[in-house]
This record gives sequence, C-alpha cells and structure tokens, in this order.
Amino acid sequence: MNITVFGATGAIGQLIVDQLLRQGDNVTAYARNAAKVPRHWLGSVNVVIGDISDAAAIDAAVAGADAVVSALGPSMDRKATGLPLVDGTLLIVASMQRHGVRRYVGNGTPSVLDQQDRDTAQTRLIGWMARTFLPRAYREMIGMSRAVTDSGLDWTIVRFIAPKNGDATGIIRAGFFGRDKIGWSITRADIAAFTTAQISSGQYSRAAPAISN
Repeated sequence: MNITVFGATGAIGQLIVDQLLRQGDNVTAYARNAAKVPRHWLGSVNVVIGDISDAAAIDAAVAGADAVVSALGPSMDRKATGLPLVDGTLLIVASMQRHGVRRYVGNGTPSVLDQQDRDTAQTRLIGWMARTFLPRAYREMIGMSRAVTDSGLDWTIVRFIAPKNGDATGIIRAGFFGRDKIGWSITRADIAAFTTAQISSGQYSRAAPAISN
C-alpha cells in the first residue's frame, strides 16, 4: 500500500514509518524539518518537507496515497499560541477528499471522548487535567478530532494517555472507557504497532478506541 504519514519524524511517527517499511508498504513521510529525517530512510522513504500550513506540500504528499496516518500532536509548551494543527488537519482532510483517499488513522487523547465511552472517574480526571493544565492543547485536540470526525472519511483515532519508551510488548488493551479495562500507560512501540494495524482493519472504523498495555 501507499501510505502517507504526517508527524513522521516525531517519537511515535518514526516508529510508525519503520513499521510500515517492515511490512513492505511504500511510505511518504511529511516532515517540517529535514534535519530530523533519519538517515536510514534515505532511498526507502519519499520525504516531503513542509510546514503544516503548506497546502501545496500537503497535497503533494497525499496524492497517490491509499491511506493517511497522522501522528501529529499539539505542543505542550504553555507559551505556544494559536491552533495550527487544527488548520493543518483541515488541509489534510481537504486534500484526501480531493484525491479520493478514504482511510485516515490518527493519534489522539482520551480527554476527547468517543460516543461509546461511559463516564468514569478515569475519564473525568483525564479531562479535568487537560482542561486545567493544558487548555490550549486541549482545544487543539478537540479541533483536530472534529476536523476528522466531521469529514465523512473512513477514520480511526487511536487514543492513549501516557506514552513511554520501551520495546513493543505485544500486549495491548483496546476499547472504550467504562466498557473495557483500559489502563494508563503504553509504550510508543505498541502505539505504533496498533496504529499501523488499523490501516487495513475495519474493527474501529469511525471510532476512537483507547489503548494501554
């Protein structure tokens, strides 16, 4: 498959690209900073350099894709301003619609609930912490999610609470709060593995499963 990955040089994005390469997929990696592109991608990955506001570069990256994966996440810097990833996600969605690319798999946060979630102490705490300590990032995640869920695309948003470094465990709890047993932390390698698996899976089509180890 031809897969375009946004946020490709981030901690999770790089793992997603590497996973796709191991599977034999053709990968286009969208990155803002060429200096962050891993050297081992050279010759194996089609790299497109551009800001998240660059409509032309985004369109070039999406053209010809069978699916799009977004590992974009908001800045946790409290001095950050604006909601650039909302506008960028809208550009990605518009480009997918223009080129007839239907499958979108993204990463998200449980502070933005899925309709299948039930109210629990865990969801209330996660939401309160996001609204209280990272209000700008919280608004950005809401806007990014809505840009996707309102798009009419075949989407899946993979939500997680506390990503950590470490090898893939292969043990992933997935589902919805109040219905399934979801813990707190998960390795970035397991996030990458679950995210890439959703590209060809319809299990969570138009849903936002939460995952943990």
